[in-house]
Amino acid sequence: MKGLLLIALVSFSLTSAFSQPGGNKSGSRKKNRVSYMTKDRMQREENKFLEKQWWLGLKGGTNLTKAIVTKHFSGVSPANYPIADALKEYEDFKSYGSQVTLEGTFYFRQLSLSLQPTYSRSRFVYSNYYAWSDPENAGHSLELHYRQTQKTEHLVIPLLVRYDITATRLRPFIQAGAFAALLINAGKEVTISGTDYASGGEHEFSGDPIIVGAKDLFAPAFYGLMGGVGAHYHQGNIRLSLDISYRYGLTNIVSPANRYGNDRLAGVGDAMDDMTMDNIVISVGCVFPLRFLGNAYKAVDNK
Repeated sequence: MKGLLLIALVSFSLTSAFSQPGGNKSGSRKKNRVSYMTKDRMQREENKFLEKQWWLGLKGGTNLTKAIVTKHFSGVSPANYPIADALKEYEDFKSYGSQVTLEGTFYFRQLSLSLQPTYSRSRFVYSNYYAWSDPENAGHSLELHYRQTQKTEHLVIPLLVRYDITATRLRPFIQAGAFAALLINAGKEVTISGTDYASGGEHEFSGDPIIVGAKDLFAPAFYGLMGGVGAHYHQGNIRLSLDISYRYGLTNIVSPANRYGNDRLAGVGDAMDDMTMDNIVISVGCVFPLRFLGNAYKAVDNK
């Protein structure tokens, strides 16, 4: 009996001695594997979260305008020189305007759909030249120059698709879409100068500018396409941006029914041409993400 008890005690001691280290190692491996799986799952969830994001912010900048004439009109009919000599001369992309934009963008895997309502002020200039002479005395003549500045205010609503070329902190992008521009207000400023040869000499003169409201002369809305390039820079939980876009007008910005409706402008021989309007738009901005992982994690990306 004592021998059996001794054998049992020895067997239990050996079993405990050999099984305890192996059991601890197996438990440690299991714990590490569970921890690794948890971190990997969390990383996958973070990556899924960062694949899509809502952004909201403001941007502003300047613009340059080009008026593209589709049909010419004139308030006078020259009798002694071709009508082509009375056509307006336009100054393309020389007058600065401004704009401010509210940007709302949904981002998904480097593609974005962006709605950007914009208050836009644009300016463009054209000039007229007219000459009168006495057929019986060539020395008696009058030359008149009209420089006319058009100022328009529109609510421009673009819908753009944007593609981020890279997924790094500095992200160049390309974008394209369409827009509608709703007229808010418009005005014209006409500066008159000239040379009078009819008074026995050469006399140059200039008058006070004529400033009138001209909202009725413009169409209530026009439409077009736009595209551009730019770049985002991620700084913490915000995104700074610079973009340059080209707005290409497709429809007439002038109201044909009201072309001769302003008496003061008709009195100086003005009649607006039918035209479309293009803009070069340069903007800088700052947008913020609307979805956050948490205080301890950057909401922008993990690059």
